[in-house]
Amino acid sequence: MDHKLVLATLALLLSVSQGKPLKGDQSGKGQRERSSPRIPEDKDVFSIILEANKEIKAHMMEGDIVVSNSRNAMNCPDNSCFWPKASDGFVYVPYTISSEYSAEEKAIISSAFPDFDVQTCIRFKPRTTEKDYVNISPQNGCWSNIGKYKGAQQVSLSKGGCVYKATAQHELIHSLGFYHEQSRPDRDSYVRINWQYIPEEQASNFYKQDINTLGMPYDYTSIMHYGRDAFSNTTGQPTIVPIPDETVEIGQRIAMSPRDIQKINKLYGCSNVAAVQCGGILTAVSGTFTSPNYPLEYPTNTDCTWIINAPKGYKVSLTISSFDVEYSDDCSYDYLILRDGPKTTSPVQQTYCGSEPIPSFTSSGNAAVVQFHSDDVEVGKGFSAKYKFGM
Repeated sequence: MDHKLVLATLALLLSVSQGKPLKGDQSGKGQRERSSPRIPEDKDVFSIILEANKEIKAHMMEGDIVVSNSRNAMNCPDNSCFWPKASDGFVYVPYTISSEYSAEEKAIISSAFPDFDVQTCIRFKPRTTEKDYVNISPQNGCWSNIGKYKGAQQVSLSKGGCVYKATAQHELIHSLGFYHEQSRPDRDSYVRINWQYIPEEQASNFYKQDINTLGMPYDYTSIMHYGRDAFSNTTGQPTIVPIPDETVEIGQRIAMSPRDIQKINKLYGCSNVAAVQCGGILTAVSGTFTSPNYPLEYPTNTDCTWIINAPKGYKVSLTISSFDVEYSDDCSYDYLILRDGPKTTSPVQQTYCGSEPIPSFTSSGNAAVVQFHSDDVEVGKGFSAKYKFGM
């Protein structure tokens, strides 16, 4: 046998056994069939929803909300449209998942729940005898009501294109009482609506709603925000553009943003919850961030994204000072992705898992993205990171 081939094979095996990082865009699709599929990189949550809903003939408010006499859950004087808080301070939302789903599909839908458990006082729990509950079923498209209703409240996640963690979270947040982010009454200070690219029959989807902003800042990163080309009648032309910086990314594809979590906690008065920090937009000259619960073990079924934006002309220097993430041969179970650029679709610099030290990284431009993912099995202590801006 060729001695060079033997040495090369041994080197590869040694690298794998020591938990060396693997290059390439590992997006969570690995050897475990139970790992949830990810929304494609070129899609956002709402574009997935619109694609699934294009055959629905009945009118849906804002594209995926069941029309119900203009009821507004976020302005609900008697709180009857909110799920009630129990004596222990938690808000229990009973649910059923249709038997029409496969075991794998049920697991994907269920992966939406742990983020609520870990970071809010909302507890989705399997229904027993409760009269009011959420019934998740594969009807036509992806849609929900706004807020709590009496009886079996439908949340539709069609088998043909809605069964993702992110779409499930989006529709469940509607069922908790939230509209889309760009429906806020103050949205014109943050985004520009390009009415010329919106079909006349779809214009009502961009009307502002008389909703309670809860005193929270506008959230471009919200999982409840439209993508740039939502309802566009012209290929490639945006219907909604951030202002004053048009390059700000909108249109989520991963999971609830930190502000989504804060809004849920504020609306439901989750004073008994210390929200776990998981992602965000970082613009300070320097700072630190960690995986949830660090230095304790991070939770399962977690997705966090940090977007680090430096001023133009500067670069981002990133150092991972501590790293302990479940190892797999192809870094497809739990992993940390470093992206060189401002978006979650920017080029992958490296994907890491295991416990080996990670080299310092400097972006080629003025932005970098850090993405952390954990599946539903083993966990580690996670990571601690520092960043700073420099020329």
